[in-house]
Amino acid sequence: MTKKMTIRETLSTLWIVVMFTMIFADILTFITPGVIKQIVEVSTDVKTTQPLLLIFAFLLELPIAMIFLSRILKYKINRILNIVVSVITILFVIGGGSPYLHYYFFATVEVICMIAIIIFSIRWNED
Repeated sequence: MTKKMTIRETLSTLWIVVMFTMIFADILTFITPGVIKQIVEVSTDVKTTQPLLLIFAFLLELPIAMIFLSRILKYKINRILNIVVSVITILFVIGGGSPYLHYYFFATVEVICMIAIIIFSIRWNED
């Protein structure tokens, strides 16, 4: 017998999928020939600074936190945060991507999951 997931469980599960997908997109990017050398030699267009890394850490922590917060927050703030964090994360995924086919695939999966989060959140009626 299969138990139907609650909206909170569905949202949390979608955030887990987003996070695993983000992690594996980064892992495959790091094992792409020449990427680590480029990072070490800092031969990118953007200079890596501590404040920039802090911004990235914050942006990456948002979907991580949503895994838990989707399960515990009250209805109204939960809906709003799921929508807002999805939009922010979609922008981060699209804007901070790598020019590799595997990244395009993973980014597509991530964006589809976050669009689903937005749709579920919009359609969510109070528990």
